[in-house]
Amino acid sequence: MTLFRAIYTSRPFGYDSAMLSGILIDARRANMRDGITGALICRDDVYLQWLEGPQDAVKAAIDRITHDDRHIEVTLHVSKHVSERLFEDWAMLHDPAATWIWSPDDIAKGAIDSTTADELEGFFLRLRDSTDSGRMQD
Repeated sequence: MTLFRAIYTSRPFGYDSAMLSGILIDARRANMRDGITGALICRDDVYLQWLEGPQDAVKAAIDRITHDDRHIEVTLHVSKHVSERLFEDWAMLHDPAATWIWSPDDIAKGAIDSTTADELEGFFLRLRDSTDSGRMQD
């Protein structure tokens, strides 16, 4: 199987804990069905998500997210074939605060647009390395 990785950002529309719970439930169910793994870094002002798995499944997931009214301004930053999964144990790892990425003021000033693909991947590698390996996140 050829593995594919995508990283996107979006802005939440109507963010609250119930909406986030719905997104995580939907994502985990679809990802387990479709062989996708990944991680979501989120706050009330930004979603940053890493998806990996079969190319068609990852692209279909991005398409669903783009058309999901809980996300606005979906921007794809990374889209590439890869040789291995880096989040193989997580249907969707969730990092609820991620205050170490950008401040709300940084986002308002365009930090997302000036961040490189390598920096985005680095955020997730830092997240992966800070979690317990081998654990499925709820």
